Amino acid sequence: MNELTAITRPRAGRPTREQAEARHAELLDHALDHFLDKGFEQATIEAIAADVGMTKRTVYARYADKASLFRAAVRRAIGRYAIPEERIQATDCGDLARTLVNIAMLRIDLVSSPEGLKLQRIINTESYRFPDIFADTYELGALPTIRFLAALLERETKAGNLAIDDPIMAANVFMSMVVSGPVRFILAASPLPKKDLDNRVAFGVRLFLDGAKPR
Repeated sequence: MNELTAITRPRAGRPTREQAEARHAELLDHALDHFLDKGFEQATIEAIAADVGMTKRTVYARYADKASLFRAAVRRAIGRYAIPEERIQATDCGDLARTLVNIAMLRIDLVSSPEGLKLQRIINTESYRFPDIFADTYELGALPTIRFLAALLERETKAGNLAIDDPIMAANVFMSMVVSGPVRFILAASPLPKKDLDNRVAFGVRLFLDGAKPR
């Protein structure tokens, strides 16, 4: 070994903060894949660790058990698949009925994506065991859209176009009324044909607006 090699060879040592964060993100991504493909019961720490090239000891040093890893992986996924604020804002086209259709389709399309579908299914399946992930789904995934919709309904009420005294409740009812039905079909692997979906969403929007108009 010459002197130059001895000086320039990288030294082994602890990873940088950025490297450690990248490895942690990789662990959570691989863990999510295992949970989505196998379910919580069948996924194992051993298989997840092997897949990401870590030892079980390394994983357990950060997460006390499989449940803790599951929560972290799913919570990260919920945040990643949440609809960005700018896309939510872009649904407002100036026409109230069309804007409501846009908002509904934004949520429906999210669940229709392959990864979004898998994520929603495991959340629904495991929410009895992990009620906190159901709360995370609402707070991280749905609440930004709910707040935007509530602000829109409040604006239209002030303009005299609607008569809504509780915009947040009305926004939640809208999502249940217009979005939840089509999503259930998707989760059951029986998505509505596009024409039927469009008709159902448009009908739900008209029904909601008719119930919310000033009397």
